[in-house]
Amino acid sequence: MKPFKIKTYTEVNEFYRDTKLKLFSDDYTTEKEVAGIINQVRNNGDKALRNYTLLFDKVERDSISVTQNELNKVKTISRDILSILKKSAENIKKFHMNELKTIKKWMMKTDTGRAGQIWTPIKRIGVYIPGGTAVYPSTVLMNVIPAKVAGVEEIALTSPPCKDTGLINPLILASAQLLGIKEIYAVGGAQAIAAFAYGTESIKPVDKITGPGNTWVAEAKRQVFGKTGIDSIAGPTELAVIADKSACPEFIAADLLSQAEHDTMARVFLISIDRELLSRVEKEIFRQLSTLPRKNIASESLLKNSFFVKVDSVEQAVEVVNRIAPEHLELQIKDCNKFINMLSTSGAIFCGNYSAESIGDYWAGPNHTLPTGSTARFSSALSVRDFIRWTSIIYCKKKKLRKIFPFISKFARAENLEAHARAVEIRFNKEITR
Repeated sequence: MKPFKIKTYTEVNEFYRDTKLKLFSDDYTTEKEVAGIINQVRNNGDKALRNYTLLFDKVERDSISVTQNELNKVKTISRDILSILKKSAENIKKFHMNELKTIKKWMMKTDTGRAGQIWTPIKRIGVYIPGGTAVYPSTVLMNVIPAKVAGVEEIALTSPPCKDTGLINPLILASAQLLGIKEIYAVGGAQAIAAFAYGTESIKPVDKITGPGNTWVAEAKRQVFGKTGIDSIAGPTELAVIADKSACPEFIAADLLSQAEHDTMARVFLISIDRELLSRVEKEIFRQLSTLPRKNIASESLLKNSFFVKVDSVEQAVEVVNRIAPEHLELQIKDCNKFINMLSTSGAIFCGNYSAESIGDYWAGPNHTLPTGSTARFSSALSVRDFIRWTSIIYCKKKKLRKIFPFISKFARAENLEAHARAVEIRFNKEITR
């Protein structure tokens, strides 16, 4: 593999000023083909799902729904793994239960009387769990638990069947069963998103879709948005590390590789004032990469999408990170707390040399479903708030309205909306005339 590209502070700023990172393919062919899949599912329902499962997953199934026989496969999961899944779920639930405490119904006094907000959970959601070269039971936990904490009544889950068995991976099923999910479907890709949005004979449409996926899944979510809600359009994973002389090159290299092994499109960045540290981390990456099972994937990610940045100060490093707006950020520097409030665009921040990003993926509790592709500039981690909806409440009594209706009617007529004005005036026996 070639040596890492080392950019300067100025080069990074120019790159992110002139380049828009793609969240999903802007290839017209992909857009058109996904639209075709969605249309087929809308028109042909389960038949289309079975046809696409055979075409893309090389699996022929009589039923889209997961059977009891498939659920029995969960028994093949070791007790150790089941125990780990359970503890991880407890940590995630504890975090989101605390988050729920911050979501309040409220009411205030106003000129009209009283106004406020109440919230209710979304009734029905669909959770998409990707398949492919890795398996993601952690994604089941991270998407289902905050929905259950919010009080969502109906949760459907779908994941593509494995090519060799024709079944959903047992770890996915084990996680779903642990959380009490009974509505599970063996279907993946854009066709699964279409089924959640429009419904089929087997799958009822949902109010919101969550969960990551490949380019086709992301494009399908984009196209069905409006018919149903979505959490986000997830792109490739990202990790930025700010490091100084106090950091350990072995730790940094391992953390960068932990994200690079996800996907050939994953992006990792190391930002430091110490050029010698950059060199030592590069050598350590090559050393660790040689024994990594997914080294081909990680190598392509590092070669095509990743770079090192040499800056003159930690303050400059903070500016670079705020420009990149990474999904994950590690601060492997002496005084993390000094800079946290200056970092305004990262999805999640990991503080200190021992706060590896992997801890957030599996164990710490905060949700690992995070904004990618620089969208952390305006969006946040998946949370209980993604599974609730707010309703405004307004109370107005006659005495209050008598004082304010002239202002309302004048405002309405300024907008050329006569009926709006009359709607308040009629309550005080004002004659409706021209």
